[in-house]
Parts: sequence; structure tokens; C-alpha cells
Amino acid sequence: MEPLAERLRPQSLNEYLGQKKIVGEGSALRNAVKNKLLPSLILWGPPGVGKTSLALIIAKELKRPFYVLSAIKSGVKDVREIIEKASDKNMFNTQKPVLFIDEIHRFSKSQQDSLLAAVEKGVVTLIGATTENPSFEVIPALLSRCQVYVLEHLSEADLLNMANAAIKKDAVLNKKNISIKEHEALIKVSGGDARKLLNALEIVVNGIEGETIEITNEKVLHIIQQNLALYDKNGEQHYDIISAFIKSIRGSDPNAALYYLARMLKGGEDISFIARRMLILASEDIGNANPNALLMAKTCFDAVNIIGKPEARIILSQCVIYLATSAKSNASYLAIDTALELVDKTGNVPVPLHLRNAPTKLMKEMNYGKDYEYAHSYNGNFVNLEYLPQELSGTKLYEPGNNARENEQRKLLQQLWKEKYGY
Repeated sequence: MEPLAERLRPQSLNEYLGQKKIVGEGSALRNAVKNKLLPSLILWGPPGVGKTSLALIIAKELKRPFYVLSAIKSGVKDVREIIEKASDKNMFNTQKPVLFIDEIHRFSKSQQDSLLAAVEKGVVTLIGATTENPSFEVIPALLSRCQVYVLEHLSEADLLNMANAAIKKDAVLNKKNISIKEHEALIKVSGGDARKLLNALEIVVNGIEGETIEITNEKVLHIIQQNLALYDKNGEQHYDIISAFIKSIRGSDPNAALYYLARMLKGGEDISFIARRMLILASEDIGNANPNALLMAKTCFDAVNIIGKPEARIILSQCVIYLATSAKSNASYLAIDTALELVDKTGNVPVPLHLRNAPTKLMKEMNYGKDYEYAHSYNGNFVNLEYLPQELSGTKLYEPGNNARENEQRKLLQQLWKEKYGY
């Protein structure tokens, strides 16, 4: 028997739950489907929010041929074969086929290049689904020919409506007397993922004997814990594993980090995705406590993309161990977020005149650049000058972390600025 999530896959936009901003009445995408003027699309959002279902519904409502490729299993050859089939269809059918590519972020540049001409010439209407930011994962030429729609995590109300609809509509569940007395645990284990929610609901129902079933938080947690392997079997562990991986490096545990790295490699995770996340971590969680960490992570990112699997595992392992055993600081991360918050409040404060550029005579007459003092003309390449707008004078945004390198930075700032910034 098909899983509950498959049995309840929506068949029309009216049955589609959530994402009202995208497919609600009057939305641009709904109108495009209604008017049969569908552009190529990228559907970007977390797992289990309805990307695949939406693509299926769109093709069905447009009554167009529908082709599916999985970026994990398909190569350039598969793409070309589909495009040839689509070209043949176009010769006898005015309806342009829809090509759906799941996890398009896993397609290499050459694979995406092989799609470009077909999209440009209108051989196919592309619908790509991705959990990653398409700005980073889809080549610019292809991305520029697609409209990007961002799908959000389903709300608690959406998930609860989905669970109640399943109880009423599903041919298996509606034969039982099921009531949801408490829903919080179901929502929690779903993590905003519709597939996980329906998978969990089915497991819980099957775990309670009798025709009258009352679902409570205690029963959900008890049954799911007992069936955790089954629950995760068809679920998306992508975010859970990468989260554990990053937190293990941040927590300076190379053993745990290597374990989660191995799980990702065994699961077929994109090595570029792993390396990119370490590149972010090197700045966010290590920063100036060890500036070489960013260089190491960048070198790792470049190297794994050159070398590829399986040897890339060695480079990733080396970088993981280096980052996990490095000194940690999130001072740079906190500093820029604090600065951005300040700009939200004071972004219209004028730049001091002495810091302004004066390329014209008029600007010089208006005192642009007047009284600016060139730091390199002074001992130690430093002059005590006001660089912030007067209204923000003395505002401290950067607080050095408590580690050897940033403690040296703190001493230098204290020496230069005395009490001005409170270092």
C-alpha cells in the first residue's frame, strides 16, 4: 500500500493546502496557470512543503505532458533524452511539455547548461525544485529565464488541517474512529514537513489498537520513539544531519563532526553543499580567533569541486578536523548583525564632512574632505579621528572574543582608542 502522504497528494490547486501567497486566489502563479501562460519556475523551500505536488498539479491543470528527472540519479544523457522526447511531442502537440527536476541544486553546471537551450527555445517549461538558495545553485543564464517562488514552512494551522483532512478523506483512516485530542507532539515531530506529519500520523494510528483511536501528545511521543527508524526512513534528514554536523564543529567535537560527515557522504549529500557550509562556519563560528580557518575552508571548497568523489572525502575530513579543533569566536557575526540593526535605526544619519570624497571644486568649497587626517602620515599609522557620525560617536559594535588572537586585538584597540569604545 502507498504511504499516507502519497494517497493524499492533492490533485488540484483547490485541494492544495498552504502557500496562499503563491497559489491563493488572485496570485500571479494561479493566474498564470488559469490563463495557460506558465513561465519556467524554480520552487525554493524546505522539505515537505509541497514543491512536487505543486508541479504535478500545474501540469495536470494545464493538461500538458509531464516529465520528471531526479538530479541525484540523472546525468546529461538523461536530460538530452528527455529534451528529445519533448521536441518530438512539440511536433505533434501545441502544448509545451513540463519538465520537473527535483533537487535541481544537485545538477552540475554541465547538466544545467544542457537544459538552457531547451528552456530558451521553449521546447520545455522547466519547473525546478530546490531546498537551496537558487542564487548560489542555479547557473545565472538558467536562473534569469525562470521565475523563483519561495515556499514557506507550513503553519501549525495548515498542518493540523492536513491531519484532520487525512482522517476524514483517506480510505484507510476514515474506517476508524480517530480523534486528535492533542496535536502539539504531532506538529513538533513534523518540523513543518507535511510528509513527516502524515508519516507520523499513520505510524501512530497503526500503533494504537482498536477502532476508536484517541491521539494524545504522550501516545505520539511514545509510538514515534519506538518506531524512529521507520519514521525517518522516507523522511528528509537533510536539515537534521547538517544541523548536527555544524553544531558538532562549533562545539569542538571532531569525532561527532566526522560521524555526521560520514552519514552525509553515505547518503549522497552534495560535497559542494558540505564544503560551503563549512566556509560559512569558518567565519561565523571561528572568525578572527583563527583567520586561517576561512582560508582552509575556502581551499577545501575549491579542492573538493576539482577533485570530486570519492577522494573529496579526505579533503573534507581534514577540513572538518581543523575547524573542529580551532579556537572559536562569533564576534564578527555578532558585530555585523549589531551594525545592521543600528543602520535600520540610523541609516539616514549623514556621513561626516571630513570623510566625504571631494572630486569637484564645488564639493571642496562645501568643506567635503576638510580636516581629514591621513593615518599613514602619523606614528604607528594611527590618528585619533572621529569616523562615526557625531550622533553615534562612541558606539561599540565589535566586542573581541575571549581567545588569544582577539585578546591581542582588544589590547591594541584599548591602546589606540583609550576609553572611547570601552575596550
